[in-house]
Amino acid sequence: MDQNNFDKIIERSLAIRKKYHQLEVQQNGKEWTLEQDALAYLSDAGLIGRNVMSHEKTWSKKDSAEELEHKLGENIWWLIVLADRTGIDMKEALDKFLNKTENLFS
Repeated sequence: MDQNNFDKIIERSLAIRKKYHQLEVQQNGKEWTLEQDALAYLSDAGLIGRNVMSHEKTWSKKDSAEELEHKLGENIWWLIVLADRTGIDMKEALDKFLNKTENLFS
């Protein structure tokens, strides 16, 4: 994925989050807090575990490939949202992580 595509993914992710904020205000009278976003992310991260177990047929016999794919994408979306809400540049954070980890194996 090139830099331009990742920029577009971040832009689309944040636009979707704004729409969810509008829905939250409509339903609850206020936007979710950063903590509520973090808890939603953790709930979805846990569902990845369940979906992987289904994929491996140790949790359920149903084919969960579509749901696993959705939750993986959703988790990346949440990470972009959380980075933005905490003032962290996701591209920079990922680059730093990759560089640091690659250097461990050099």
